[in-house]
Amino acid sequence: MENLHQHIEALIFSSDTAVTKADLIECIKKLDAEAVINGDILDSILAEIESKYKDDFFSFELRVIGGGYQFFSKPAYHKTVSILIGQKEKKRLSTAAIETLAIIAYKGPITKAECEAIRGVNSDYSVQKLLEKELIEVAGRMEDAVGRPVLYKVTPLFLDYFGINSTKELPKLKDIFTPDDDNTVGVNNDIISDLPIHTTIEETPTPQETPPSEEIIETEE
Repeated sequence: MENLHQHIEALIFSSDTAVTKADLIECIKKLDAEAVINGDILDSILAEIESKYKDDFFSFELRVIGGGYQFFSKPAYHKTVSILIGQKEKKRLSTAAIETLAIIAYKGPITKAECEAIRGVNSDYSVQKLLEKELIEVAGRMEDAVGRPVLYKVTPLFLDYFGINSTKELPKLKDIFTPDDDNTVGVNNDIISDLPIHTTIEETPTPQETPPSEEIIETEE
């Protein structure tokens, strides 16, 4: 197939989300059934593209994000790009939704009941909004628990937004929270551990979240 390198580059460039190797191979096969392309050939082409855009002549670069490939502006041009992006109206997540999202990111797959046990309030609305925004998704059910509650985890869109390949790349909580020795208020026994949960938390009534009207805050940057 002629210009295979350029076809791969065009596919990545035209996508607004990270493109996986499987997607690239599938597209090329649909374009030309006789095209010779496999994992090794694709790896070689992607390496060439990545090397090409590292040159200072280009304002963007190829990065591996969420298990796929996507073009991003280089750090030196972030401020310039932010001017354009800032002109668009955005909807930000509420504090409640961010808390729920953080718990799912660090502890997922996790049930809603486990989220509520950590937050201390009902998380129905936050989970619903995060599902609508495709930041979290259903990851199956906890088979050994009563009622087989649904498990949630973050989506590739979440990883893409934060520019990481997996939740393992998130900052360690021990590096975020203030050490106990510096805590003038006292030890926080409810700090979320970055270790996975292996126990089941029973569904119990919990206080309700902030009313829906306060959940989404619209701002213009």
